[in-house]
This record gives sequence, C-alpha cells and structure tokens, in this order.
Amino acid sequence: MSYKPDGYNSASPYLMVQDAEATLAFLETAFGATRLRVIARENGEGIMHAEALVDDTVIMMGEMPDGPKAHVHVYVQEPEMAFRRALASGGTEVQALTDKGDGDLRGGVRDANGTTWWIARQLD
Repeated sequence: MSYKPDGYNSASPYLMVQDAEATLAFLETAFGATRLRVIARENGEGIMHAEALVDDTVIMMGEMPDGPKAHVHVYVQEPEMAFRRALASGGTEVQALTDKGDGDLRGGVRDANGTTWWIARQLD
C-alpha cells in the first residue's frame, strides 16, 4: 500500500471556510471539480472535512469560521519523523499524530508564520 491515496498529490491546499458545501459547488461549477470525500460532522450540522479534485490537484477543506486560514496537507512516507522535524524546527503542535478513523494517521504543526501543516500517511 502506498503512503498516500491513489491519485492524490503529496501536498494539498487545505481551506478553512464557513460553508464547505458552497466552496464545493463553486469548484464544481468553475473548474469542473469532482468531489472525492465529504465527511459530515457527527451531529450532522455542517461538513467536518471535504475533498475535491481539480484537474490533477486535490483541494481539501473544513468548516471553521474563526480559525486560522492557511493550511497545507502533506502526505509523507514517514509521518512520525516529519512531525518530529517540524517540531524541532520551531513548530507548535496543533494536534498529535492520531489515527483519525478516516484512513489516515495525521497530526498538525503550526509554523512561525501561523500556517498549519497537516502531516499524514494513509493507513493500511
């Protein structure tokens, strides 16, 4: 098994938006995007995570009206090592590496400029 899903690029922009459904519809209409995954919040109110394919690029998003806006999702072969290096370079842990139940081991590190880097590997 690969460390990332088939057809995915290694690094993906991750948008934090107020209305993920509106962004998905925009991407479909404007760029002919294809929805890949849409995961609703447990309470059914809104979208926790969504992905759309625009040509050869996966754009990820989640709903967070007041959160930081710059995120990048990066698939790597050795997430534990990359996570340690990100912290050693001055990053701040946002979320520990965790099996999120969506097929990925993923954790977040915020850099000195406030960009959050989501480091992940697809699980078997």
